[in-house]
Amino acid sequence: MAAGPDSRGTKGSRPWLRTKSIEESIRDTDDPERGLHKSLSALDLTVFGVGVVIGTGIFVLTGQIAKTMAGPSVAISFAVAGVVCALAALCYAEFASTVPVAGSAYTFAYASLGELPAWIIGWDLVLELALGCAVVAVGWSGYVRSLLDNAGWHLPQWLSGTTDETGFGFDLLACVLVLLLTAILVLGMKLSARVTTIVVAVKVGVVLIVIIAGAFFVTADNYRPFIPPAKGDAAGGSGLAAPLIQLMSGYEPTTFGVMGIFTAAAVVFFAFIGFDVVATAAEETRNPQRDMPRGILSSLVICTMLYVAVSIVVTGMRKYTELTVQAPLADAFKAVGEPFWAGLISFGAAVGLTTVCMILLLGQSRVFFAMSRDGLLPRFFSRVHPRFQTPYRSTMLLGVLVAVVAGFTSISELAELVNIGTLFAFVVVALGVVILRRTRPDLPRAFRTPLVPVLPIASVLASLWLMINLPTETWLRFAAWMVLGVVIYGVYGRRHSTMHQRAE
Repeated sequence: MAAGPDSRGTKGSRPWLRTKSIEESIRDTDDPERGLHKSLSALDLTVFGVGVVIGTGIFVLTGQIAKTMAGPSVAISFAVAGVVCALAALCYAEFASTVPVAGSAYTFAYASLGELPAWIIGWDLVLELALGCAVVAVGWSGYVRSLLDNAGWHLPQWLSGTTDETGFGFDLLACVLVLLLTAILVLGMKLSARVTTIVVAVKVGVVLIVIIAGAFFVTADNYRPFIPPAKGDAAGGSGLAAPLIQLMSGYEPTTFGVMGIFTAAAVVFFAFIGFDVVATAAEETRNPQRDMPRGILSSLVICTMLYVAVSIVVTGMRKYTELTVQAPLADAFKAVGEPFWAGLISFGAAVGLTTVCMILLLGQSRVFFAMSRDGLLPRFFSRVHPRFQTPYRSTMLLGVLVAVVAGFTSISELAELVNIGTLFAFVVVALGVVILRRTRPDLPRAFRTPLVPVLPIASVLASLWLMINLPTETWLRFAAWMVLGVVIYGVYGRRHSTMHQRAE
């Protein structure tokens, strides 16, 4: 017999595959003590998307990949990566408008795949977003210290994230940033949206100024050849540092040429990571059926256009072979005798990372909150603030933890865990769209992903392709996180799940 709207979906003797109906998920948001305040518009969601995607990568990755992988055709690589993201974005748009509940891919997986798969993706997202936020905070600290040094203000070495002669080091700026953003998130989603809007306006303004100013220094000869001849193999490393596909098949990605465009697309794709965090705010959106698809898709379109424009400018200002790897766009302006614009780029990067950090904090706290409300984590953390109606307990807990990690740990080598975790979420959401179309064809859908199941399957394949291009050691770390998550689910989550308690 087909499962009805209120079915617990226990899957017979497999309670770990029980699903939580969409109707139940939506009913849970009506609890005044555990429901979030609806205050966001399509514009707010678009700002969140742009705020988390456009960061330091736009000033660094564009020129870096042009020099090492694609030449001027890096603009095409960004367009290809944008298309891959669009496949996932269309799947997210259907789910987020149909299931307007906090939690993003976690909530979607619970409605379609079952409790254990939902736990795994939720566990993955919380850890990946926390790690991503810490990495970004450390990067922000480096930019700000550079600006302070230029102004003649110098922090002590032991407060700059590097160890002194006693062996102690603490990144004060990174820690303070995370704590400050945590306080803003606790004080209300609308306040967070206003702060983000102001900062994103400054950041996008800087990007547009750089594009317009750089256009005056473009030389047509720098675009020749637009697609450089193929040249050797991509530097993929060896052993566990090599991409998984290289160990599996012996295939080694090439640089430059037509195939270099797609090799570069696999790398620049990660500049787009974060737009899916918009879906975590579905429960706090006034009209999620209309505004969620608009916010997700419009932010992705804006970011793709900005990335393509910057890559065209930087490769037109300076020959791709002469670009530097660390700060290509800033150095391109210095090379044409414009140090002011180089300084503006550093300022824009620092401002940009502020919003990236805030929205990653926002995303992880909402996923944690949703898991807590379902009993898979202690329900103590699913209480909302009586005045601000924000998940203040989960926000404060995660904010303090991330602040400590950012202050004491050098974790740049773990940054790729953020990438594989996000791609894994893309796969889960795309599969969930196909499954839910079959199990709940009667469900009202304000936005429908086109060409189902072809488009979701294409999204799965594209995400898997990018995943197997990541280093093997990243896969091993990811597997370790997942094993730990399964153990915690078996020890705590399975028995305390609200679905388990209702079924007894």
